[in-house]
Amino acid sequence: MKTFLTIIFSFLLSTFALAQTAVGPNITIRGTVVDSATKAPISFVTVTLQDAATRQAIKSGLTQDNGSFSISAPEGKSYQVTFVFIGYANKTVQLTGTGKEVNIGIVALFATSKQLQDVSITAVKPLVKQEIDRISYDVQADPETKTQNVLDMLRKVPLVTVDASDNIQLKGSGNYKILINGKPSSLIAHNPSDVFKSMPASSIQKIEVITTPPAKYDAEGLTGIINIITNKKVDQGYNGNINLRENTIYGPGGGLSLTVKQGKFGLSMYSGASDRTRTTVTSQNTLQTFDDQKNLLSNLAQSSSNSTTGHFLYTSEEFSYEIDTLNLLTASLDLNGAHFNSLGNSSSQTFGGDGGLTQSYLQNNTSHTRWSGLDAGINYQLGFKSNKDRLLTMSYKYDRSPNSNDNMIDILSRYNYAVPSLHQTNSTGTREQTFQVDYVHPLKKINIEGGLKAILRKNYSDFETGDLDTVNHVYVNDPRSDNTFNYEQNVYSFYNTYQLNLKDWGFKAGLRIENTDVNANFVTENTPLKQNYTNFIPSISVQRKFKGSSLNFGFTNRIQRPDISQLNPFVDSLNSKFISTGNPNLQPVLSHAFELNYSKFSKGYINLGISYSFANNTIQNVTKLLDTVTYTTYQNVGSDKNLGAHISLNYPITKKLNLNINGNFSYIFLRGYINGQLYSNEGFQGYTFAYAGYKISDTWRAGINGGFYSANVLLQGKSSAYVFTSISTSKDILNKKGSIFINLSNPYARYKTNRSTTRDVNFYRTSASEFPYRSLNIGFSYRFGKLKAEIKKNKHGIENDDIKGGNKSGDTGK
Repeated sequence: MKTFLTIIFSFLLSTFALAQTAVGPNITIRGTVVDSATKAPISFVTVTLQDAATRQAIKSGLTQDNGSFSISAPEGKSYQVTFVFIGYANKTVQLTGTGKEVNIGIVALFATSKQLQDVSITAVKPLVKQEIDRISYDVQADPETKTQNVLDMLRKVPLVTVDASDNIQLKGSGNYKILINGKPSSLIAHNPSDVFKSMPASSIQKIEVITTPPAKYDAEGLTGIINIITNKKVDQGYNGNINLRENTIYGPGGGLSLTVKQGKFGLSMYSGASDRTRTTVTSQNTLQTFDDQKNLLSNLAQSSSNSTTGHFLYTSEEFSYEIDTLNLLTASLDLNGAHFNSLGNSSSQTFGGDGGLTQSYLQNNTSHTRWSGLDAGINYQLGFKSNKDRLLTMSYKYDRSPNSNDNMIDILSRYNYAVPSLHQTNSTGTREQTFQVDYVHPLKKINIEGGLKAILRKNYSDFETGDLDTVNHVYVNDPRSDNTFNYEQNVYSFYNTYQLNLKDWGFKAGLRIENTDVNANFVTENTPLKQNYTNFIPSISVQRKFKGSSLNFGFTNRIQRPDISQLNPFVDSLNSKFISTGNPNLQPVLSHAFELNYSKFSKGYINLGISYSFANNTIQNVTKLLDTVTYTTYQNVGSDKNLGAHISLNYPITKKLNLNINGNFSYIFLRGYINGQLYSNEGFQGYTFAYAGYKISDTWRAGINGGFYSANVLLQGKSSAYVFTSISTSKDILNKKGSIFINLSNPYARYKTNRSTTRDVNFYRTSASEFPYRSLNIGFSYRFGKLKAEIKKNKHGIENDDIKGGNKSGDTGK
């Protein structure tokens, strides 16, 4: 095995030193870009070589400090060159010369005060654009669009990181929302990385990072929003992509995307599947308990091993019908499902303060987890003859997500341990209906938006626990552990936003009003719980534009509502020494966030920013000790302050070598009361990520990345830091319709250990989990079809992002 990995690793490293001889002769296009008025050379202008007939991008680059540029391309075609730079009008030059070298001489750009508009010209706009409340990455302007998937593109987006395990984070946090065309989807609620691996980048128009969500978005307390806007283009035909992959840890997977246009009808879809091979995780837990004088009372030592297999399927379809130029009807359908099986065993020993054995047992457990999702929606959009950008949109969406867990716990070799063997079931549910109306009315310099929305959400959990009757060998339900929990939450909202665009300034302000009505009940015990509250959520964004740079300020309030995974009162006793449960009495949290960002567009792109956020009555994980068992739940216990800074850099070191660096660093202040005892913790938390990509030839690329994530600061403890690395290479084949790639992640670490500590006045707990870390990923993709005319999409739709982050649970169809 070591020899095999050495050969693979040596092959991947060699791609950085090899070059491939080009097929056929090339021509070289040269020139110099200057200011039309001052005749001074302009550096860092985006220069794109296009096919003159199709306008398809062939290559792109930047001018040097003296304004010069040089681009090579195969002979035998007709070309045109486009020039783009912020503060100047775009320019296109047709090539008329012949021979090995074409010098187009001086290219004069005219200064303009107009803001660059969103136009549908392929690969003309700069890659990155700072807007008043977001940063957008123009995927269609990236020459690698045809050969990469959406996950690859996310690595290049400012403020977004994708580590070697394909985990996506925004500003170093997992507390964000991913939308597709401005709408949530259950397809990406559970496993977005696998979905994005199956989506070709050619199907994406741009990726937006919204760090100050405006008033039209639900007032959830997010780090931000990643909005992926698809680019559905086909000319009365079809276009698609097929990809297959194999991973030594996660097993095989594949995906298909397809876009079809026939007359006024349009269809776009993407589907995929993955099959997880057996993955084994080993864990070590310790728990020490103390009396009030800090004398040791007991010492628990526990070791376990757990193996998991499973599979995941998903599909998403969007249909459109253009009734006429002013009326558009669209519909969407998302389906997904997963099934995972786990087998585990553990040993547990408890020693007294004097070191003598007081208790021991062995445990075998079997777990089955199933979840699925169904999202269906319909949108009607009405345009107006007087102004094509004036729109009225009416939307309806239905979501249903079942989730069930079945645990069998068998206790063996007991010594002073009376807890019976158990059978636990927990079926949770989320069913949701959303009604929404949006209106957009643009004027000369002011854009006005407003809307109404109602979310009718029903969550519930039906859980049972059975104790094993060792005489009759049957499980007998324990009424004290059985219940049905219903949690209905209706959110009614109204928003109004105004945006003012001036020559060098942009202002955007809005207000969102949300009323939340909660009716919850423990059905078995008939214990009702009611809440009703109204929040006023302002948002303000200001942008000052300079030549080649901008300064942005943002402020907003956000709400954090608990989701069903935090509310669910089901008591998870899979490990009887470390029990966890939800808290149906959780209250919402109101947070306040400020940010200041500076962006500069020159030879590369750099974004620097600082932020500050704070909230009281925050939801925290809380662990308590009862006898020799710890109970972990959620509580509104205290305050959270976060002072942060970030940097995002994209810099072309040479024409073939590009460097991408993202980093986010915060100082965290946590404070709260647990059982009347004051707890506080503070410290630095952050990450840094770097990616270097090298273009060996037009069909061969290689890359290497690495990152460091610091320990997380928690109210009662902290988790361990970790490092990841990976190296990859990809090759286009079959006339660039096909691509193959190899990726080796963490070659120097076969396993990774996550460590965490939790402490209280009378206990100290440590946990260490070891799992496979080194992986080899091999894949193939094939593109087919032709892209030309657009399939229309509604410009507004339903965006339900009002629930605090966490794994999405679902309903059982009851």
